Amino acid sequence: MIRKLLTGNQAAAWGMRLADVDYLPAFPITPQTEIIEEVSRWIDEGEIGTRMVNMDSEHSMITAAGTAAATGVRVFSATSSQGLLYGLEMLYAAAGWRVPWVLVNVSRALSAPITLEPDHNDVLAARDSGFLQIHCATCQEVLDGVLLAYRWAEHPRVRLPVIVNLDGFYLSFTREPVEIPSPDEAREFLPPFLPGKGAFGDGSHSAQGVSVLGGSQYSYFRYQTHLAAMESLEVFQEVARDFAERWGRSYDAVETYRCEDAEYGFVMIGAFSTKAKEAVDRLRPEGWKVGLVRPRLLRPFPEAPLVEALAGMRGVAIIDQNLSTGRGGILHGEIMAALHQAGANGPAVASFIGGLGGRDIAPGEFLGMLQDLQKAARAGTNPSPRLLYTGEELERTRASQAVARVS
Repeated sequence: MIRKLLTGNQAAAWGMRLADVDYLPAFPITPQTEIIEEVSRWIDEGEIGTRMVNMDSEHSMITAAGTAAATGVRVFSATSSQGLLYGLEMLYAAAGWRVPWVLVNVSRALSAPITLEPDHNDVLAARDSGFLQIHCATCQEVLDGVLLAYRWAEHPRVRLPVIVNLDGFYLSFTREPVEIPSPDEAREFLPPFLPGKGAFGDGSHSAQGVSVLGGSQYSYFRYQTHLAAMESLEVFQEVARDFAERWGRSYDAVETYRCEDAEYGFVMIGAFSTKAKEAVDRLRPEGWKVGLVRPRLLRPFPEAPLVEALAGMRGVAIIDQNLSTGRGGILHGEIMAALHQAGANGPAVASFIGGLGGRDIAPGEFLGMLQDLQKAARAGTNPSPRLLYTGEELERTRASQAVARVS
């Protein structure tokens, strides 16, 4: 085990290196290109034996990755933002082929308007594709998440591809201390890939298919994939326990922070959740009994552990770094459905949209959200969804637009 300062991108590359990946189809896009550059350097210097091929598009890249995985080799690739959307068609195909491989997505907000900063609309556009999803908050989680993803994806009860997601710029280019397992330690945790063989109607949710005719066969294949994804939650917990026993780092499907006596909770995913952790630590001495609940997995959706984590709270602020136009925050909608399904008298729930296009969430805004949440809990109502955006920001935007029109 060694310890290095790594960016999130370098941590992803190290996860790929420790996984002994056979094949990497690549196509560059900011801000994930550093991952491919790091791997390319290792290949040129003879440090790893991965076969890397530069493709002509993300669509070709994901097609090549899925078809290579179907031959029984271990496959890795990475993309971001518009690139993920360009290959979205083939995400559905690769998941339907039931071939396990790992795709790192470095989240960046989608056009239009154009920006180079992060939010989660790119990766959440893929949530229904059949790819499982791990969302990381630190560089250490990125490296560990890649190793966990391969062990998870290749499990005989799963056999589905996995997206490991990290926030662009905030995490991809931020250096943090990262513990790197030795190659021998990594191989003990992640043995060579044994592809096995799926069979139609074998009862193990592993049916594979490429071309079928008629709704009956199609329904069977699609539902088999769904059942495998649902069963994968239990498999992930088994894999995470083994990981924790080896290296002492715990990766539950849902992370909770200072929630033992919490009356109020923030719910977030991704790197911005570290801002919520800092806010919890700052607000606790001021008398607020507040904690953080962070879903680490988004597919499969960890409904039961989420409901358990939120049980007993008076109010919950769900902060979505995404926006489903015409509906609102995606995470908010999914958690509301889970709470409704649980049937118990739940907490007051407030929906906040924040961090779009990398827009910062200031420390004072967490206090403001708690104050809104406290009022809602006392009134027994859920407040209307709100964008985290100040009047000062609006005036600055108007002023910059006026200058642009004059010039």
